[in-house]
Amino acid sequence: MDGKGQDRILDIVVELLETEGYDAVQLREVARRARTSMATIYKRYGTRDELILAALDRWMEENRYAGLTKPHDPDESLYVGLMRVLRTIFEPWEDHPAMLEAYFRARTAPGGEKLIRRGFDAVVPAVTEVVADANADPNFIRDADAIVTNVVYGLLGRFAAGEIEITEIVPSLDRTVQYLTTSYERTRNP
Repeated sequence: MDGKGQDRILDIVVELLETEGYDAVQLREVARRARTSMATIYKRYGTRDELILAALDRWMEENRYAGLTKPHDPDESLYVGLMRVLRTIFEPWEDHPAMLEAYFRARTAPGGEKLIRRGFDAVVPAVTEVVADANADPNFIRDADAIVTNVVYGLLGRFAAGEIEITEIVPSLDRTVQYLTTSYERTRNP
């Protein structure tokens, strides 16, 4: 199958995820909409999970990670730099909440660790650049990473459980990063 056919299959999966949800992605329906055979889909993607992961990976590359490669101001504060990265990652989800739900489910499916690893591969260089420009202490970086990561997982879980709205994620992260960086800068510059 050529690149266009593969893109069409992934486009259909993304469309199903966004409009009908994770459970609506059934291989027969994808094949029908793509006007291709089940054999073609199975040849490319061994399982439904692999197909969903490929669609999510492509969607995230186009919507979440593309902005991470843009140049930044090396004079931005640690807070501004970290929030720039976090907003680049999380604001696209606000317009596509079903994709966040799909991501949350897919990351625990077989092969889901690829999504997480892919995220780290895209985010770590951007965060490394921010903390290097801020000349941040390695202990702060380690602690802030653990804290923010846990807050992110907690917020994603609460969103997936229907406990919070998707629009509460970025403001919660903003407050967390603000508290962390303000406290860190106070101890660094008494």
